[in-house]
Amino acid sequence: MDTVRVGVVGVGHLGMHHARVYTEILGAQLVGVADINEERAQSIAEPLGVSAYGDFEKLIKEKHPDAVSIVVPTVGHYEVAKIAMEHGIHVLVEKPVTTSVDEAEKLLNLAVEKNVILQVGHIERFNSAVQHAREFIKDPYFIQTRRMGPFSPRISDVGVVLDLMIHDVDIILSMVHSDLVSISAVGSCIRTPHEDIASVQLRFANGTIAQILVSRVSEKRQRQMEITEAERYITVNYEAQDITVQRCVRQSGGNVVEVMEHPVFPKTEPLKMELQHFISCVRDGRQPMVGIRDGKRALEVCVAALRQIHEDKRQADAILSAI
Repeated sequence: MDTVRVGVVGVGHLGMHHARVYTEILGAQLVGVADINEERAQSIAEPLGVSAYGDFEKLIKEKHPDAVSIVVPTVGHYEVAKIAMEHGIHVLVEKPVTTSVDEAEKLLNLAVEKNVILQVGHIERFNSAVQHAREFIKDPYFIQTRRMGPFSPRISDVGVVLDLMIHDVDIILSMVHSDLVSISAVGSCIRTPHEDIASVQLRFANGTIAQILVSRVSEKRQRQMEITEAERYITVNYEAQDITVQRCVRQSGGNVVEVMEHPVFPKTEPLKMELQHFISCVRDGRQPMVGIRDGKRALEVCVAALRQIHEDKRQADAILSAI
């Protein structure tokens, strides 16, 4: 197909940007947006010159999109994606792909059955700094990530593990080419019934260790990954899309000099790169860089971490109540 007709289901804080970006992508035609808040849908659709719907199935019936972005709350991902794919529509569903591994498995099977593209919205994979770093990172033996920021009531249906940590889990799983052998996790509820702070350690069969720290109740905003290899230390700043490489070079006289490099590479809008990739996969009939199997694997790790976090909390509460 020359032009991919696309719709957006859910036009809240992130979904409205999906709608905007689709109007900027060559080869994509935004045909409509849907949101349970029809007034909200109308306010987004009108400036873009497309139709607005309060019922996404009506969007499908009237506009016959080839593809849709699903940007509804996580609890609705499975049902909306299932209905779209049953109509033969290609889907990009925001992360986390679903709330349960079982639902993710069902979507995987349905995508195969219906022969449709199912991409998961792990946007950090399309961050220019991450993509450039992946080109030269070879054998990391320690990875540390910090993803922190002030509290916002906007995300209320999931905790910080499925909201933020899943980004770093996905990136680490894509960088470390070895089986995951153990997961250790702790966390705490501060402002919501869900975990607001969490720390997870992943150990891989090849010896690599990854330490992931996330918080949505920190006054300092930080989005950073640090990678230690045998002869260099690499820092990736997600927000600035910047990379720093530090190495120690031994000179002929025996002195050790620290060398710091800042690779130069083009910086682009990650969301635009992600949606362009989705459209090209739909048009060319090829599998996406971040498919349902990637989304399911990241979800599996996060679910395992959550079980540890909340089981530890229950055990701690039981001990305290007995004192």
